[in-house]
Amino acid sequence: MPSNNEAKNGEFSFSSSTNATSGGAKVRQMGLPKIQTQKNKEELEGDNNEVCHDDSATPVKAQTIDELHSLQKKRSQPTTPLTATTAGGAAFSSAISEEERQKQQMQSISASLASLTRETGPKVVRGDPAKKAETPRVVQPAVHHHFTPTITTSDSALKFTHILYNLSPAELYEQAIKYEKGSYITSSGALATLSGAKTGRSPKDKRVVKDETTSNDLWWGKGSPNIEMDEQTFLVNRERAVDYLCSLEKVFVNDQFLNWDPEHRIKVRIVSARAYHSLFMHNMCIRPTTEELENFGTPDFTIYNAGQFPCNRYTHYMTSSTSIDLNLARKEMVILGTQYAGEMKKGLFGLMHYLMPKRGILSLHSGCNMGKDGDVALFFGLSGTGKTTLSTDHNRYLIGDDEHCWSDNGVSNIEGGCYAKCIDLAREKEPDIWNAIKFGTVLENIVFEEHTREVDYTDKSVTENTRAAYPIEYIPNAKIPCVGPHPKNVILLSCDAFGVLPPVSKLNLAQTMYHFISGYTAVVAGTEDGIKEPTATFSACFGAAFIMLHPTKYAAMLAEKMQKHGATAWLVNTGWSGGSYGKGNRIKLAYTRKIIDAIHSGALLEANYKKTEIFGLEIPTEVEGVPSEILNPGNTWTNKDAYDETLLKLAGLFKRNFDVFTNYNIGTDNALTQEIVSAGPNF
Repeated sequence: MPSNNEAKNGEFSFSSSTNATSGGAKVRQMGLPKIQTQKNKEELEGDNNEVCHDDSATPVKAQTIDELHSLQKKRSQPTTPLTATTAGGAAFSSAISEEERQKQQMQSISASLASLTRETGPKVVRGDPAKKAETPRVVQPAVHHHFTPTITTSDSALKFTHILYNLSPAELYEQAIKYEKGSYITSSGALATLSGAKTGRSPKDKRVVKDETTSNDLWWGKGSPNIEMDEQTFLVNRERAVDYLCSLEKVFVNDQFLNWDPEHRIKVRIVSARAYHSLFMHNMCIRPTTEELENFGTPDFTIYNAGQFPCNRYTHYMTSSTSIDLNLARKEMVILGTQYAGEMKKGLFGLMHYLMPKRGILSLHSGCNMGKDGDVALFFGLSGTGKTTLSTDHNRYLIGDDEHCWSDNGVSNIEGGCYAKCIDLAREKEPDIWNAIKFGTVLENIVFEEHTREVDYTDKSVTENTRAAYPIEYIPNAKIPCVGPHPKNVILLSCDAFGVLPPVSKLNLAQTMYHFISGYTAVVAGTEDGIKEPTATFSACFGAAFIMLHPTKYAAMLAEKMQKHGATAWLVNTGWSGGSYGKGNRIKLAYTRKIIDAIHSGALLEANYKKTEIFGLEIPTEVEGVPSEILNPGNTWTNKDAYDETLLKLAGLFKRNFDVFTNYNIGTDNALTQEIVSAGPNF
């Protein structure tokens, strides 16, 4: 045993508690040996070179593990009071507690979830049911006054539903990975998830309530995407969806906005059962600030997404276990039998196609960008026409990629995010989209390497319709807020696989309406025998699946706004030249970019033009950087008879498609309708 002197020089020493005897050590009854863990103060002051770093700290204040965990998260505090309005209309500030504010939020959500056959909404509480340590404060159900209730008692009256309200992406990641099978974090940080059996929209299962108002306002019948249902059937489906959502232990609620123009924005509430759906809509709608959320109040429109639960196929108007129902009078949408998130995005787009024109605002299925001088261009085009590629320009600001409004204030993006196709995505071709796929982005139905979690964008094992949903600010040159002045150019894109449309032509107003209503492109359909023929595709207003009014109404509004604000329309063919698919060649992207650049700069307005046969299109005789011989498609065909035959064939397809719209009159004397028809091909 070391001596006392030896002990003084060591890091620690035992205070002897034994007396040595010849028979061994006898332990004293005064207690166990005392351990000295450091030198006393005098020794430390005299021997600084031997002192170890002391990283001890004040112990945590928590008395339990649960308390310790509660210290980990800092609660956000409201930054502004609610704004109230007096009877006389004067606004005053009424500071209320955070507890009272949250109570009001929960009462509003309870009212949204109210059953139509019971007097009140469900008992709701804010928070995650998995956090057992926290005692929830139950908010009493909100009274629902729409219908005379039939009071019944069931187990549902004895439970409360947890509301996960406007969770952050990080919180939604945790919920998805822990509770939703098929949710993973990819190597880039995006959340990979599955949409279930449905990997795309179900347009044949979409229904719109036909009532006294919508029967006259909406486009019904042949060619229309609106399939009718009655009010009673909608209420049956709504009740089924609400009962399912209220039976769950927790639901996700998003309160967000549509339309970046603050004068015309719409408040939307999305109630869903999946974290994936909540994160998707967090990205796709406009995210409110803390101040805006505090003053959100009652939503203008509500989505009930009960997509995991099927509709009752014995219900009237149902043709499958899937149903997407829109009730414009009640300002509600119900989703049953499909978990594909795109149904929510496009359902809200349909709502805007109805609401905005009533305010004199044109809703558009288009991309939109703006030059450094403030010149705005709209891009219309169906899949495969190059809309995303051409509207994404590093020399211009991106206002939006898909949905816009054109009001007296200018142009504004409807959404707060982008929904990009991922199939065959490559960093070299589309670097902005590639780089946007990071933490916070939702990747739908993609395939990844099991160990590294690297995504294989070429793999179609789940579906070809793989998608990425991300906030628009993930694009480096996005213009925030997403608004701009009145458009200077309107660009209609078409991929003409017949090879008879010119690379670019300038349209007058009547031609603009005709080609806007037609919404033409051509796809190449392959067969097992290897035979490939171009197939014409027409989609009214370049988005027939989402419009609510007759296409000619949108076309007339477009022409009116173009004329009022001095915009020019262009028809740009990104398809074939010198022959149809299989014989000719696709127009080089470099040439198309030169054409678009000339449109943006205004140089194309100064060019000389000549008119084509049949379609009567004005085509420039030269464009800088583009071979002049390809500007007139007739010059590029070696077989002139084949060209004439193909041109007449396409013209006939245009006429046949337009027959659906000729029975709709615009104006009291129908003159505008005749003007549009005359702007089409003549032969």
